[in-house]
Formats: sequence, C-alpha cells, structure tokens
Amino acid sequence: MFLRTDSGIEMAGGTATRSFATPQIGAGKIGAGFGRALMPAPPSSLLDRLARVDWTPDLGTQIGSRDWWRGVATCTALCGAAYMLSPGFGRPIVGAVPAPLSGSQWEEARAQGIAPLAWGADTGKRMASNDLVRPLAEAPERPVIELSATIGDGDDFARVLKRAGVGDDDAARAAGLVGQAVSLGDIPSGTRIALTLGRRPSKSVARPLEQLAVRAKFDLALRIDRGTAGLAMTRQPIAIDDTPLRIQGLVGSSLYRSARAAGAPSRVVETYIKALATKLSIGRDIAAADSFDLIIERDRAATGEVRIGKLLFAGIDQGKKKLQLVKWDGPEGDSWYDANGQTERRGFMGMPVAGRITSTFGMRMHPLLGFMRMHKGMDIGASYGAPIYAVLDGVVQTAGRVGGYGNFIKLAHPGGIASGYGHMSKFAVRAGQRVSRGQVIGYVGSTGMSTGPHLHWEVWRNGQAINPRSISFSSVAALSGAKLRAFKARVSRLLSVQVGSNRI
Repeated sequence: MFLRTDSGIEMAGGTATRSFATPQIGAGKIGAGFGRALMPAPPSSLLDRLARVDWTPDLGTQIGSRDWWRGVATCTALCGAAYMLSPGFGRPIVGAVPAPLSGSQWEEARAQGIAPLAWGADTGKRMASNDLVRPLAEAPERPVIELSATIGDGDDFARVLKRAGVGDDDAARAAGLVGQAVSLGDIPSGTRIALTLGRRPSKSVARPLEQLAVRAKFDLALRIDRGTAGLAMTRQPIAIDDTPLRIQGLVGSSLYRSARAAGAPSRVVETYIKALATKLSIGRDIAAADSFDLIIERDRAATGEVRIGKLLFAGIDQGKKKLQLVKWDGPEGDSWYDANGQTERRGFMGMPVAGRITSTFGMRMHPLLGFMRMHKGMDIGASYGAPIYAVLDGVVQTAGRVGGYGNFIKLAHPGGIASGYGHMSKFAVRAGQRVSRGQVIGYVGSTGMSTGPHLHWEVWRNGQAINPRSISFSSVAALSGAKLRAFKARVSRLLSVQVGSNRI
C-alpha cells in the first residue's frame, strides 16, 4: 500500500497502484527498458494540507512548542463553541411527556403491547371491557381436578392421598379397599396413583374422591369409583406371559462384554460368570470360539411392561464338552446343579481378597519386631477399602478389636475349620451372623501391628493353625427320587425355550 507522505516513492507492496509503462526516451536517469515508471505526485490542495496538520496533539508533551500551542487553541475553541451553543445553566430543557392512558385506552394499549406476562401483556388483540361486563366477587372453582401422587419409600398409602388433597374419610376408605386386594406394604415405592377429585360444596372442606387408579401389583390394577353407595373397588387383572428369555452368542474377546452386547443385564451376567466359576476357570478354560447360553426369568404384561428376574440356566458349549447348570433348591439350599442333578464344590480354599501375596505361612523376620517369628497366616497386599470375602460358608464367632490383629473377624466353618481376617478398616457383618461363601465380611485396612493396608489371613483345623493354601475340599450332592424327576422336567422345559429376539 502507499502512504500519503510517500510522494513519488514506490513501496514494495504497491502492486495495484502502478502500471507498467512504455519506454521513456530522454527521461534522465530512468532506464530505457520496460519497468515501473515513477509518476510525479499531483499538487496538494489547501484542504489536503490542513488535513495533514495535527490539531489535537498531546498537551502533556512538548509543552510550549508550536504544536502544543496549536492544541491549546483547538481546545479553547471547542470549549467556547460548547458554551455558546448551550442553553445556559438557568434554563432547563423541557421534555414533553404524554398524558397517561386510562380506561379503555389503557386496556387496548396493554393488549397490543410487548411486555412480560407478569405485567399483564396478552398475545393478540382483545376487546376492552365495557358496561356489560360484571366483575366477579371470586373466581369459580373447576368442577373436576385430575392429578397424580407417587408413593415414596416407607410411605403410607392413606397419607399419600391426604397430601394430594383427599379428605380423611375418603383416604381411609380408599386405603381400606386397596388393602383388601393387596398388602399396602407390598406396593413398591415409586408407584403412581391417578386421582380424580370432584366438586366440593365450599372451600372450607376437601374435595371428594371421585376416582382412583393404581397398579398394585405387576399383574393387578385396581380402580376405585364413587357410586350411589359410596366408594367401590374394581379389580383389573393383567395377563402375564412368563416365558423365560434365552440369550446365546460367542464368547469372543470377553465373555462379560459379549453377553452384555447380546442383551443380558449386568447383574445377570455377573451371576452367570460366578456359576461357571464353580466348575471351570473363566480365564484359562474358556476360549473365544465357545458359545454361551443364558436363560433368564422374564414376565411380560399385556400392557407392555417387562420385568426381568434371576438367572435360571447357565450353559457354555465348548465343542467336545458342554456345561449346563440349572438353579435348584436342593438339600444344601439354592445351588447350581448340572443337568444330571449333581452339585459339586472342589479345589482349594479361594483367596478372600483380590491382591498379591506379600508374606506366606511359616518362619519369617517380623517387619516391626525385628526378629524371626512364626507367621501363622498369609498376608495379602491390597488397596485400602478393598472388599474381603468369606472363603467358606460359616458363622461369625468374633467381630471386634483383637490386639495386634487390629479389627479382626473369625469365622467357624463345618468340619472343624475356622478362618480369621485381621487389620480390617471396618466390618460388614456382626458376631453370630451366618455368612455364605463369597459374601463381603469387611474391608481392607491397616489397623493393629501393620506397616500398610493388607489382609492377614489365618486358617485353623481343630484349633491348630495351618497353611491356608493347603486345604482342599470336595463335596458332591445328588438329587434322587421325586426331586430328581422334577429337576429333569425343569431342565427339559428350560432347554425347550427358543432364543429370544427381544433385547433388554
């Protein structure tokens, strides 16, 4: 670009303001070849020269110079012009204010004005009131009100109705009618109640209950209507299809992720993996080409709702070998049985916490006392607060503070076996409580004589401390007679279920 002061000098960026010219003959020192010609600057006018003068210099610099005095003159001229053009200090400026609107004019303006609804604005134009409009002493009530209420956790059915505006007598009567069909305590929290309240004779009394509708159970809806004889209840049974849901697929890179992607809920997949873990190793024995098979309780209501229950069947097809487990209430309680009606637990005692072994059973140098001492258990390093599980079914004998063990729990198991868990941060069970294998009994800590968060695990047989990893067990329970026939019939029914196309 070119600056105003660059007369006759060509800048490097000025490619659009100069043109190529023909050769100039006798142009002095300008060459005779083709190139850019230097054009003489046109003569400047008086306005251009005045425009180049700095009339407003900085009065804080070069005080007393020619430019400074020019700035003082400019400031004085501007102040004088402002004073001459002002109306004066004794002559206020009068502003015309329109008269305020009133009556019908105000109503018309408000109806067409743009204003928040809180200020009374309307959408569109409406007619203003006239002499035919008669003001009301009070606004009339709606004849019928439809609303809904929700039952909270531990809430009372009648109290829910009262909070919604139902009178005491109607609330007690409605609660009594519903209680005849189902126990009020069995209605799950979060259930919505649809209410219809009728007209009341005066504002000093509660509205009468005209209609009530509630889904009391998954397969039962109740409706209460007001008739000539008062409130009456009608039962509305809901048809339920209890066909189980069967899900199959390939294990792939992850059994858990593949089952979840196939549509199985997370809690069902966890139960499935735990069931398989009683018979085989999930990480070692299961391959990517194996096929999983799950059958889950499912209830489908005629109204469209679906309720998913527990896992009924856990199977895996490994080609040459097929494992099929069915949930059944046998002699040892609710357990997983194979298709032949047998349940078995075998192997060594499992680890009570997920971690690494930092000290084994036997003689060792005590980390705090500094001398050789018999270590009667096993130390498992784990993160603070990690859950600790019972290794076998049993009863809690001790749950409290025990010397150097810190927070300590002792479990008594069948066959003269007992196990102890020390240095816990807190307990999850209490003394005298019966626990099952895999149940959380406490959390990892560093109480007592401890150098960091870990679990000290001890096992006794007939009162003698032994190596926890040396205990092996094998127990088999088999069904027989009528129970075996009923079990076989259930297995046959489950295996006849087709793979479901719906996903959860």
